[in-house]
Amino acid sequence: MQVLSATIKDQKIGGASIILQKNGTQSVNATTDAQGTASFDAGLLGDSNSLIIIKKDGYSNLVAKCPCTGLTYALSPVMQNLDGLRVVLTWGDTPKDLDSHIAYPGNHIYWRNRRGQDANLDVDDTNGFGPETVTLQFKYQGETYVYAVHDYTDQNQPATHALSTSQAKVFVYIGESLVRTYYVPQNQPGNLWTVFRITGDGEFQDINTLSGVQVDPEHVLDSLTGFGNDQTHVVAANQAPVDVTHARALNQSGEKAYHAGQLDQAITLYGQAIEQDPNYGQAYSNLGLAYQKAGRSAEAIWANRKAIALASGATAATVRASSYYNIGRMYEDAGQSANALESYQAAKREKANPVYDTAIERVGGHQ
Repeated sequence: MQVLSATIKDQKIGGASIILQKNGTQSVNATTDAQGTASFDAGLLGDSNSLIIIKKDGYSNLVAKCPCTGLTYALSPVMQNLDGLRVVLTWGDTPKDLDSHIAYPGNHIYWRNRRGQDANLDVDDTNGFGPETVTLQFKYQGETYVYAVHDYTDQNQPATHALSTSQAKVFVYIGESLVRTYYVPQNQPGNLWTVFRITGDGEFQDINTLSGVQVDPEHVLDSLTGFGNDQTHVVAANQAPVDVTHARALNQSGEKAYHAGQLDQAITLYGQAIEQDPNYGQAYSNLGLAYQKAGRSAEAIWANRKAIALASGATAATVRASSYYNIGRMYEDAGQSANALESYQAAKREKANPVYDTAIERVGGHQ
């Protein structure tokens, strides 16, 4: 396999540590050479029960499910902006040309229009494997973003299965962390994979749906205009069965690790809980606290926004208020007073608290 840079075309990443894990067996390790390549036992690489982990200083850790045989993986340099994110697409040998598309008000970023408002297509690939990388330096509040993958090779074949069998994966990075991974739906026709939406409030919503289109690239997302409206309800297709019991157990283990000061372990466990139950608001709230305590503010803001969206029941207002307040604290610490004030005011709208009043007064003077 080969490891490349997600942001500099064809740059090989040497010295990256690759770990292959499989339950019940000892982990296998290798380090990439100057060409970014490393070799493993073919049986382990091809095993769907294997997990690949790639690490290198200055880059976000990459974690993905196998099979991994003959694939390319791309490492994302750590991002600094609290409201930035990076989307990296990789796939197999065929189709040769898959394209990233991201649309938001007044902007449509793809290979023919590589730059937009605080966003650009860093890397475009037309020879298989990828990566294709889109970086948003700043995600604007109140604006909805939709990301999709178009099979350009088969643009005139809406019923093709080539995209479904491409082993395509989409990795989403915030701050220094890989926060979401999407795998192309299997055994389905379609040349357009609508992957996710980010609402005006900053909530990630999974879509993960294949459909067939027969249009020019600049019109690929025209059929998705409904997704640009937050009022259009989305439900992720092909979602794994929810295991509430397992999710609760993982969340409890995460809480134990958090209170023991084992923040990385807590973050991992909370993430696993969310994998078992994607609508588990408490796990997102806990994840936000763990990220915040670990000093990973961008990731904490992302998790808190999801906790706000999922809050329900008698404690919903309290959860939303405290999450808004936590977001405000991180903006204030970063010197972004306007964003901090907006978050503190949102907290107060959810629930009265003198702490919120004090925070509003504290940052309001800087406007």
